[in-house]
Amino acid sequence: MTHVTVFFDGSCPLCRREIAMMRRLDRRRAIAFVDVANGDASCPIDRAELLARFHALEKGTLLSGARAFAAMWRAIPLLRPLGLIADLPVFRPLFEAGYRVFLRLRPRLQRLFA
Repeated sequence: MTHVTVFFDGSCPLCRREIAMMRRLDRRRAIAFVDVANGDASCPIDRAELLARFHALEKGTLLSGARAFAAMWRAIPLLRPLGLIADLPVFRPLFEAGYRVFLRLRPRLQRLFA
């Protein structure tokens, strides 16, 4: 049973590695992974926006950035505690700030994994 839909950039080597790890951890198959780089028709918003930030659909709500990661983590029993902490209002700004730093570093990191 799918609990979360994750939209990821399959053209990004770094993203592919992370999603591969999440797939291995998702033993209950609670996450549907959608590669938006190939133009999947099930994308809920503009493809360019989906490629610019990480997005997840949880209980009918589209989340982005750190909140999307938190939703994905909550769907995986091993990572659930981190996902619960990351979505607490007191910690959300900290996780989002970390995500924004990652976005600035992402192009350089992609080159390392290409």
